[in-house]
Amino acid sequence: MGVVFVPIAGYGGAPRRGRGTRGAAPERVPSRRKRGKTLSQTDQSYASSLFARQQVSHEQRLAQSLARARSALLDLQHAEGWWNGEDEANQTLDAQYIFLLHYTGLLERPHYREKARKLGNWIRRTQRPDGTWPIYYGGPGCISVTTEAYAALKLLGDPADAPHMVKAREFIRAQGGPAKTRMLTRYQLALLGELDWSACPSLPLQLIIAPRLTRFNIYELSYWARVCTVPLAVLADVKKVVPVPEGRGVAELFPAPVAPDVLYAGADPKAFSWGNLFLQADKVFKWMERTGIYPLRSSCRERCKQWILDHQDESGDWGGIFPAIANSLLALYVLGMDVDDEVFVKGMQALERFEWPDEARDETHIAPCVSPVWDTAWSVLALAESGLPPDDPALARACDWLVSMQIKRKGDWAVKAPHVPAGGWAFQFYNDFYPDTDDSAVVMMALTNGSPESKDARLAAIDLGKRWLLGLQNSDGGWGAFELEVNQEVYNEILYNDEKNMLDPSTVDVTGRVLEMLGLLGASREDPVVQRAEAYVRREQEADGKWWGRWGVNYIYGTWSVVRGLAALGVGPDDPAMKAAADWVESYQQADGGWGESCASYLPGREAEPMDPCPSQTAWAVLTLVAAGRAQGTACRRGAEWLLAHQEDEGLWSEEAFTGTGFPNAFYLRYHHYPKYFPVLALSAYRNALAR
Repeated sequence: MGVVFVPIAGYGGAPRRGRGTRGAAPERVPSRRKRGKTLSQTDQSYASSLFARQQVSHEQRLAQSLARARSALLDLQHAEGWWNGEDEANQTLDAQYIFLLHYTGLLERPHYREKARKLGNWIRRTQRPDGTWPIYYGGPGCISVTTEAYAALKLLGDPADAPHMVKAREFIRAQGGPAKTRMLTRYQLALLGELDWSACPSLPLQLIIAPRLTRFNIYELSYWARVCTVPLAVLADVKKVVPVPEGRGVAELFPAPVAPDVLYAGADPKAFSWGNLFLQADKVFKWMERTGIYPLRSSCRERCKQWILDHQDESGDWGGIFPAIANSLLALYVLGMDVDDEVFVKGMQALERFEWPDEARDETHIAPCVSPVWDTAWSVLALAESGLPPDDPALARACDWLVSMQIKRKGDWAVKAPHVPAGGWAFQFYNDFYPDTDDSAVVMMALTNGSPESKDARLAAIDLGKRWLLGLQNSDGGWGAFELEVNQEVYNEILYNDEKNMLDPSTVDVTGRVLEMLGLLGASREDPVVQRAEAYVRREQEADGKWWGRWGVNYIYGTWSVVRGLAALGVGPDDPAMKAAADWVESYQQADGGWGESCASYLPGREAEPMDPCPSQTAWAVLTLVAAGRAQGTACRRGAEWLLAHQEDEGLWSEEAFTGTGFPNAFYLRYHHYPKYFPVLALSAYRNALAR
């Protein structure tokens, strides 16, 4: 069935390297971060420019601001049509890259030795005055990040008595030492011989390759957990140790010897729970390892190896994320693969595409992934909303590229949805096994733009993508990010999953985005698919009107996503859910007119904890109020004024805040393009609403 385009308030109405010819990595846009005014500097100049700004009407200032912002955003577009901003995380990625180079012997090669040196420069520069590294800027020191960063610098030769190392060591020891780090950090230390394997949970290969008929199989794990766990299980089984050079270990980090049963500390043996059951099972698995009673071990290793090989993309990537690529390379190495093997070389080349070098600072650092599809789709929507014609060459080129990025082969999602046709989009340049629902929804909205010549191709892409997306609706009415019904809570109790990130259940932010896409494409609220999804998000709304956000920080993000989705379906501002949401957003506005929410807002007892306002979250709040019918209100105007006041000289915005969520309370992201296209989208939607 074809797609009908329906105009809706909110969005204005270069070919990919083909599937067979995408061997070369795309040219990466260098980081365009300018040493312009910071937000604090802008604040200082705000008062001095007040008089001049009062001489220009609000509407004129909006028009001038958007003209500058549109031009600056277009300048960031690559010749092939895409945008790709940096995705910044924490320093564990850089440390683990150094560990991988040491473990595989590549650190001895000049090319990689130079790379490690620059990674070390980044790690040192980002250490805070108290000696720690956090999981997000402004957050508390993290023992796991700080331990991995310390170990990497020590491996590179930093002396233990250097002031920056002393500060880090004092923090780590005060927190209890490496035995108190997360499980994934413990595995890294065990591979280097710095922590005994008894401190790490067992990952029996028999469970990894268990058939789908059993309750415990890898397809009950989220894609990101699965693609990291299979190779990690190989490493935990082989237990190959590559010691660090003499004098470069981290024995000084341990305030006391590590107890043999440290893995089970704090468990209540009398309590019955899945967590304790997994704990007891781990003791059995370790006994099996000690006694050599390990059925099918050799064949299990071979099957895991084949699974890893089968899941490598043509580009060399595994799952489009750094941890999966690094783990897979390490697993293949311990199973005997040479580092000059073509498979291994392609994997290392994939990692290099995640680098963000800074030649001026003589450093480089690693992103957890890249986000060209996401950044491109949102940039298209922002530019279209700003008034750029739908068939403008820049938008046409971007939409042609997005069409070329549609994935038409089946991936792991088909295990639970075998009858659903392939047709989704992934976040990255290369991740064919794991397209995601959120990207796919935003791309299909973006594809309502484009040249007349590409209309048939865009319609076909949307039709196929919509069929794929609707086939992944969960039984509760919502959508997870990647696959169908990956929501069994028991898996969050697995011993090595101390960060509780194994699952991919329905979330309101993704479901809200799908509802927005369906509304834009003309879906009716009478459609059973829509009814189930709408009922789901309404059930999830909290008493004060806000929604929790899974993939962005946090309640501002979740609330924006749902309100935009309901508005796209025609739900009006007088609807109780919409009114409550808008009331909450207005109540959360800060004194200066902006909005800011800390990553700490995911912690129990600290829900919706504010921070200094930032452009991306202020944009989401303004978009929420516009969608809820409050563009004419004082709060929305003050939010728009905040964005106008904090626009930088080159026409866009910047922020240091981490407003992207990888795993709540464990892993956050700073999307460098968020403060670029979201303010453009917000100010454009606000201006257009005022004009109606």
